[in-house]
Amino acid sequence: MEEPSTPHPAPVPPPFANVAEAWFWTMAALRARRAGATRSLMAEEVLRCLDRLYRRRRIDLTHARILRIWGERREAPPLARSGPTGDWKLWNEALQRLERPLRAKGIIA
Repeated sequence: MEEPSTPHPAPVPPPFANVAEAWFWTMAALRARRAGATRSLMAEEVLRCLDRLYRRRRIDLTHARILRIWGERREAPPLARSGPTGDWKLWNEALQRLERPLRAKGIIA
């Protein structure tokens, strides 16, 4: 008689080199979860950090939207098309504000 298989937790990556790398990995983990993979606790922790920044009004929904759009594309917005309220500016602001909490949690080195 076969043992029922137990789901294995998602692998935990080593600390990322920077915030953008951690964000792209988080978006990939979310895509995998939508496709049926087990959830990643580290990806959820990154999202909790983002949520805390939003609740403290350090970022707004526009920042989160830009992170989602470009994270799904797996690339940063181009600097060349950045204006005073362009995607690159919002992307950069959001990543700068995410850096401290992610570093404190050991998610980035």
